[in-house]
Amino acid sequence: MEQLEQYIHELNKIKLLTSDREAELWKAFKEKGDTAARKELIQSYQPLVFKQALPYRFMDNIMDVLQEGTVGLIEAVESYEPSRGVAFSLFAVHRIRGRMLNFLKKEGRSDLACIDGAVDDDGFSLKEQIADPCASVSEMAESHELSARVREALLRLPQKERIVLEEVCIGSADVGMTAEQLQVSESHIYRLQKTGIRRIRGMMSRFMQHWKS
Repeated sequence: MEQLEQYIHELNKIKLLTSDREAELWKAFKEKGDTAARKELIQSYQPLVFKQALPYRFMDNIMDVLQEGTVGLIEAVESYEPSRGVAFSLFAVHRIRGRMLNFLKKEGRSDLACIDGAVDDDGFSLKEQIADPCASVSEMAESHELSARVREALLRLPQKERIVLEEVCIGSADVGMTAEQLQVSESHIYRLQKTGIRRIRGMMSRFMQHWKS
């Protein structure tokens, strides 16, 4: 764990960006292609990678998980558009998680890569909200195959709906904070959640019908 200890030591040196400084960095990178600004953004958001890796911190290959998460962070920095009004942390966390989960799946640890254990504030998991309320479908929700299909469906959602499901339903993020970051009302967050779940149900319906047959 010496490498992990060194990694954490370096993380402790990172200072949070002020909103003004972050805006300057995005402008320098996106408008002028400033590689130094790009590097500072990646370094400043490295703690976000570590936060997403915490559930896997006792794994022997935790450094590989962190490396994959960093690749996701870099991809997020490259593709992020500040003008869209979505906080970078919300935008990036999906890429970071996706990279980590894909790595775990390739390593044969799909048990750790499942999102179906995530629980929202009401005590219901995302899979329970998406699945139809009949016994046969509930049984389906226990399979890793269904979990993989749900992850694929999440990727196809409009950005704000995906972020709400990722953060509020899966990550148990505070609704008020998510609303503030997306610059919408809390009631709108619940509408996005409801619409996103309805869309995923629609995308999953053919798969579920095939499974039941």
